[in-house]
Amino acid sequence: MSAFLWITVVSLATWCWLLLGQGFFWRTDVRLPRRREPDTWPPVCVVVPARDEAAVLPASLPSLLAQDYPGRAEVFLVDDGSTDGTGELARELSRRHGGLPLTVASPGEPPAGWTGKLWAVRHGIGLARACGPAYLLLTDADIAHAPDSLRELVAAARTGGFDVVSQMARLRVASGWERLVVPAFVYFFAQLYPFRWIGRKGARTAAAAGGCVLLDAGMAEKARIPDAIRHAVIDDVALARAVKAVGGHVWLGLADGVDSVRPYPRLGDLWRMVSRSAYAQLRHHPLLLLGTVAGLVLVYLVPPAAVAVGAAGSDAATALAGTAAWAVMAGTYLPMLRYYRQPLWLAPLLPFTALLYLLMTVDSAVRHYRGRGAAWKGRTYARPGAVPDEG
Repeated sequence: MSAFLWITVVSLATWCWLLLGQGFFWRTDVRLPRRREPDTWPPVCVVVPARDEAAVLPASLPSLLAQDYPGRAEVFLVDDGSTDGTGELARELSRRHGGLPLTVASPGEPPAGWTGKLWAVRHGIGLARACGPAYLLLTDADIAHAPDSLRELVAAARTGGFDVVSQMARLRVASGWERLVVPAFVYFFAQLYPFRWIGRKGARTAAAAGGCVLLDAGMAEKARIPDAIRHAVIDDVALARAVKAVGGHVWLGLADGVDSVRPYPRLGDLWRMVSRSAYAQLRHHPLLLLGTVAGLVLVYLVPPAAVAVGAAGSDAATALAGTAAWAVMAGTYLPMLRYYRQPLWLAPLLPFTALLYLLMTVDSAVRHYRGRGAAWKGRTYARPGAVPDEG
């Protein structure tokens, strides 16, 4: 039995374990849990951090203002040093569309130790607390919500006793590169953070999706959100961990009616989206980077290589093991492609997409060690707690 055949068998065994033992991460049926409307609807404040978002606000902000929520709700958009007229456009959209009350504010530049986005969130939460909300909806400026989005989130939180209810917004999939890369982004996220595990009370797995997070206001104070996570680049996962650390109950699932309108038409756009925070996900640790690269090679690249090597060398066992691993891989990807309404023939291309993610992750580490670090809307963070540079 050749060494490469052994490696291929390990890859196949890994895929069998992922199929059955990783929280059925590949299934896309984790949606908002069963819920009923509360007798009284609690007050909610929506906080939207926005930096240079004039291009997407016309497609997103009116959907927030038009929320069909039976209780008291208002929107706080925090204009975080925009240079494209984001704040004034938000006011104009409010005047034009009406709906929920809108307050536009600006917090000034973030102090040392804060990411710009979380500094904006802190300012928005501070303004919202004066209104005495029971819940805070933290949502990004590129997220469009169905008219019943807020009421469904609140009903789910009240019915299930959740301190956090978060939905993974359906990202835009229009260009060829978006079709190839975007569904895989959510697939890989679910593989790292199986949604079923997150929702179990007392489970250690914690994650949220920053584009749509309904947070109990009392829990926000107890967990010191956002101060406790002020330096986090991957703020949604950090928020969920902070809430679970103080005994909170977190739920995360895929969205129906919560969509990102931000386009990523070119590979370079998607590359920057992933590489800006991929190494932060690995806690800037070289050994975790090496392990991740090795894992991606074993799990995603060995199966197609085994098929090629086995066919070229008339090694039927290697080719068969590689084909089986590749088939399981593609099969687990099919539900995500269906969720994104994409052609199923993209499933066998997942190894190529995984190779792209591997290269993006390595590039993220290279950027970190060159001092360019993670970035968010023109700010870079070379290391945890670093003072943001403008660029």
